[in-house]
Amino acid sequence: MEKEAILEVRHLSKTFGTNPVLRDINFEISEGDVISVIGPSGSGKSTLLRCINLLETPTAGSILFRGRDIKELGKDVFSYRAKVGMVFQSFNLFDNLTVMENCTLGQIKVLHKNREESEEYALQILSRVGMAPYCNARPRQLSGGQKQRVAIARAMALNPEVILFDEPTSALDPELVGEVLDVMRDLAEQGMTMAVVTHEMAFARQVSNRVVFMDDGVIMEEGSPEELFTDPQNDRTREFLGRYLGR
Repeated sequence: MEKEAILEVRHLSKTFGTNPVLRDINFEISEGDVISVIGPSGSGKSTLLRCINLLETPTAGSILFRGRDIKELGKDVFSYRAKVGMVFQSFNLFDNLTVMENCTLGQIKVLHKNREESEEYALQILSRVGMAPYCNARPRQLSGGQKQRVAIARAMALNPEVILFDEPTSALDPELVGEVLDVMRDLAEQGMTMAVVTHEMAFARQVSNRVVFMDDGVIMEEGSPEELFTDPQNDRTREFLGRYLGR
């Protein structure tokens, strides 16, 4: 049975001034997908996620969420962002709030849950990412890996249908990368729908069901990890992977 598309990106373009960053992007995210978006720096990967989350306004084209064009959302944008969560490379936690408050704020403000219910659910989610013992800590007291696990919990606390990860490990010390990738691996195994911009090729290869290679604002090639990593069809993909994998 074919999986239902949650997000459809159609002929998406984004230009900053006279600089085209995305050009005629077409792809979709279906239920249960784990899509890794790879490619060199400056290829438009992060801008694509930011357009999907409406942190950037697309210049042309459309993005459909459950069949509805997100340009028509108006004031519903916060509800949409609850359904399409985002985890940033720089964590973007509220430094003046505790871990618990970071994970309850959206539930209270966007989902209109009461504090008790929000805290109960936040504790469940924080337990899943191994951060429940730190619920009263502030972000400045945490390591980078711990901050990122809290950021993942904050996105999950809104019960999203999709989580977008924008290079979630690139700001971390190498020894902390594993703990964040382990959480993401667990989420994938539990059926969370995810799109991940990443330089972690082992994650892309082992955890994704689809890999998208971008360069110069264009999707050059996409396919299963097996197809893309063992038999890339595009010269640019081969060159990139060859350099990355040290072949």
